Amino acid sequence: MENLELKPSDSTFWRDRTVLVTGGTGLQGSWLTRALKNAEADVVILVRDWVPQSEVCRSGLIEQVKVVRGEVTDQELLERVLGEYEINAVFHLAAQTIVTIANRNPLSTLETNIRGTWSVLEAARRSSTVKGVVIASSDKAYGTQAELPYKEDSPLVGQHPYDVSKSCADLIAQSYAKTYGLPVAIARCGNLYGGGDLNWNRIIPGTIRSVIRGEKPVIRSDGSLTRDYFYVEDGACAYLRLAQKLVEHPAFAGEAVNFSYEQPMSVAAITKQILKLMRREDLEPVVLNQASNEIPHQYLDATKAKTKLGWKPSFNTEEGLTRTIRWYREFFSPEK
Repeated sequence: MENLELKPSDSTFWRDRTVLVTGGTGLQGSWLTRALKNAEADVVILVRDWVPQSEVCRSGLIEQVKVVRGEVTDQELLERVLGEYEINAVFHLAAQTIVTIANRNPLSTLETNIRGTWSVLEAARRSSTVKGVVIASSDKAYGTQAELPYKEDSPLVGQHPYDVSKSCADLIAQSYAKTYGLPVAIARCGNLYGGGDLNWNRIIPGTIRSVIRGEKPVIRSDGSLTRDYFYVEDGACAYLRLAQKLVEHPAFAGEAVNFSYEQPMSVAAITKQILKLMRREDLEPVVLNQASNEIPHQYLDATKAKTKLGWKPSFNTEEGLTRTIRWYREFFSPEK
């Protein structure tokens, strides 16, 4: 699959900058690592588990970066990495990201998502080289609210374990900016999707895998949940744009920014679009209606990203889904 190239305005900013990406084998971490390498950054990734099917491993990209093995909650390790590699910018993406897992096993989610965040921030606070930290928050941090779309000044009122973990991490990041002057900014994205998402209970990879196997896709909810679906290559450029703004304008510290296509879709609608793009509309979805502790409707206002950062997406939903489907067709090809 062809790579998304950064726009010319970004082409020299990252050259030779030493950057740490936590969660480097994750969905967004893999594509962000690729974007940073395209921009000629010197990339270090923090990896807990070896995931050979991840995009960063499968593509061979992992052989082009420095790899540190360890837990994001290990502050001593983080301080060593920031110091020994003279890290200039940090992208903190490591997290437990699955809502159903958080509901079943809240302690590991809270430990990784909250303690992991303060460990990164405290290590960065003690560093003499870090000039910017971007924290991956989520639309889930806003929780359930009557007024939509979410805007950056909407309160953070997560109620269920995953949502609370994102609300807490977001607020902790803001506190480090306010109290210690740490150059940290927060990215709030919708439901990220793209090639390399190996969490099959998510609607997009799960549906694509089912169709490739000739099976009916499964919808865990009743299909009416409304979400922002955001393609990972646009996500990678959004993170780079936010980090560049933060490094160039330290007064931006503490700011949160929403990134979205501003085109919310129901779970049923996104499933239908995938079936159409894959020409298998004959595969009627199986609706389980078993989802619990889920926010009914979520979507973001991205005005701030457009006006303050000059950001705009490079893809639309159909283009993102087409590229994603192509990735999975290659992934499941018997020739691979």
